[in-house]
Amino acid sequence: MSFPFFISNRFAKSKKGSKFISLISVISIIGIALGVAVLIIALTVLNGFEESVKQKIIKFNSHIKITAFGNKNLEDYQTGINRINNILANEIESVSPFIQKYAIIKSKRFSEGITITGLNPEMNNSNIEAYITAGEFEINRKTKNQSIVIGKKLAEKLFVQVGDKITLFTLKNDELPSPENPPGIENFIVTGIYESGMADYDDLNVYINFSVAQNLFDLNDAVSGYNIKLNDITKIDQAALKLSDNLRYPHYVRTVYNVHQNIFTWLDLQKEPIPIVLGLIIIVAVFNIVGTLLMLVLERTRAIGILKSMGASRKQITRIFLYQGIYLSLIGIALGNTTAYLISIVQREFNIISLPSSIYFISEVPVLINSLHYLLISVVTFFLCIAASYIPSLIAAKINPINAIRFD
Repeated sequence: MSFPFFISNRFAKSKKGSKFISLISVISIIGIALGVAVLIIALTVLNGFEESVKQKIIKFNSHIKITAFGNKNLEDYQTGINRINNILANEIESVSPFIQKYAIIKSKRFSEGITITGLNPEMNNSNIEAYITAGEFEINRKTKNQSIVIGKKLAEKLFVQVGDKITLFTLKNDELPSPENPPGIENFIVTGIYESGMADYDDLNVYINFSVAQNLFDLNDAVSGYNIKLNDITKIDQAALKLSDNLRYPHYVRTVYNVHQNIFTWLDLQKEPIPIVLGLIIIVAVFNIVGTLLMLVLERTRAIGILKSMGASRKQITRIFLYQGIYLSLIGIALGNTTAYLISIVQREFNIISLPSSIYFISEVPVLINSLHYLLISVVTFFLCIAASYIPSLIAAKINPINAIRFD
């Protein structure tokens, strides 16, 4: 054991020192621990939030959506499917035609404007069934009272449950009602209620059978577009470019990132100020080290004078107080990491903190534990603490031994 380390260890374990200095040391450790914990938790929640929202949007939607400019219809959907498969070849996992139109839904007590999506059960590549909270995802064609799946928020607005009857009012041929073109009116039975955690979806979107939607809107073999799932989402931009180059007007090709550009832009923007804000937090915590070691230098002034009179060099004195700073920082960093990890685990397992889904697209605070964040923050904090420890260490090394021994 080196001489500076031995003396630093004795200083740390000494019970004869001032209780005030011990209190300051504890406060310094707590400051570092809180700074590290807050920084890690913030990054854990931020990345968890970003990943959770991305996954929900991607799972709930297709990777690529093909529609028509001006909300027109695309004719002969079977030919369209064949063309898409030929263009993407082995890159494509599945392609599903869909019909999407506006309508009015009415229960016994209320009515609401909604978006109807007609899906083919045999070709459906959506993941809506994973979000069913009541009933089942049943949209097979029936001879009477067709089945419909609606969102939880909409069900609460309409005061309906699984098994209740609702009525849909639609426009045929995308034209205003007239004696020659009466509106479509059809009764449906609610067979399933889903909750995606994103209020905008749950409040507006309902799902019915593809062929029922064709008849309801009088579309024959026309569709609103195609939902495409890829084998590898990392190749989404190249696949979208291929489709854009090969499919002519009126086809409009968009990736999930284009369709929900506002959400993904929001996610990117919220990360911009995070390094600055959280960096200030950790710097404030590190400055506690400076204050604590300066107080320790004042408390140990006589001891420093005695050590220097016995032959201790400036370098050794510097190392003694540098080791003190390392000692305090290591304890603070360890406590900060432990605190952050425990809070993250508790939130992940028990979802203690909830969020309004109408604002944040999710109903609970998500966490994504990344060991790299723990390591990076710990290393940066450690080196900042060492840098901060040098200031009081150098002051201690310059103390005159005669004045130090006479210090009272």
